[in-house]
Amino acid sequence: MTTETAQDRALLHLAQALRERGYHFITPTPLTHERVNARVENQLAKDLEGVFGWSRPFQHELLPPAIFSLMDQAGVLAPCDTRWRSRVRLSTLDGQLFVHSAFPTDAPDAVFFGPDTYRFAHAIQAHLNNHPGHIGRVVDIGCGSGAGSILTALARPQAEVLAVDINPSALRLTRINAALAGADNLAARHSDLLNGVEGEFDLILANPPYLVDPGERAYRHGGGPLGAGLSLAIFDNALERLAPCGTLLLYTGVAMVGNQDPFLREVSQRLEGRGLQWTYREVDPDVFGEELLEGVYTNCDRIAAVVLEVTRPAG
Repeated sequence: MTTETAQDRALLHLAQALRERGYHFITPTPLTHERVNARVENQLAKDLEGVFGWSRPFQHELLPPAIFSLMDQAGVLAPCDTRWRSRVRLSTLDGQLFVHSAFPTDAPDAVFFGPDTYRFAHAIQAHLNNHPGHIGRVVDIGCGSGAGSILTALARPQAEVLAVDINPSALRLTRINAALAGADNLAARHSDLLNGVEGEFDLILANPPYLVDPGERAYRHGGGPLGAGLSLAIFDNALERLAPCGTLLLYTGVAMVGNQDPFLREVSQRLEGRGLQWTYREVDPDVFGEELLEGVYTNCDRIAAVVLEVTRPAG
């Protein structure tokens, strides 16, 4: 895995330098991030975690000169009155560092990383632990920061792993994160769902956006009446590309209405009579509760995080 430009190389070196200094940060939800940063004592960064985790303004003198210089070379220094901010965050997951967009993630091409990423990673790890057999080809649809595909590539170094997205910023950061992790068996490619890649896959991963976002930001907007549009499109697309014994692992969120699960009802209908093996489970019953206050979710009971696994039989 190689990076492509001088800025990419500088960003990779910045991440490596932070790792060497023992940098560690677990990224919370945007609401938690906002509330913690609103505390008076958190108006300015006081350490590396404040700069690169909490996205707080900082004084030039706070950072070692080498770190500040790498930020400048990487193009991630943003002026903030008489201070500076980082345009990127770095988060820790399973012993690896991942570069992603700074808080708040307002830009249309922002690359998100948060609690959903951790839950998605746990689902992948559970699947790989429970299915130790051969996996030759893997694709991660809507790879974002590349966390899912990178962890899979590291766990299955003999596999060909593709990370696909329609967002060039996501593909750029996935390449940098893969180089940082040493995931040499991963390739990042532009693709709308699986339209830009060929062949069948032993494992198809997806952690798509699942909310209805008024700004329709790519990392957040799932489409459809309650945000399930993209998840269902991935479901339909992936089932046609599963190799024998291949599995789709889809992590998504579902808006529950009247104590019923509309996503489960829909996938059950689409799977009926197809002879596929599948499991479905809630991994967190209540996420993004603040969304219930307004918009399309005011009549919903809750938003749950779920994992759907669908396997094509061998025959």
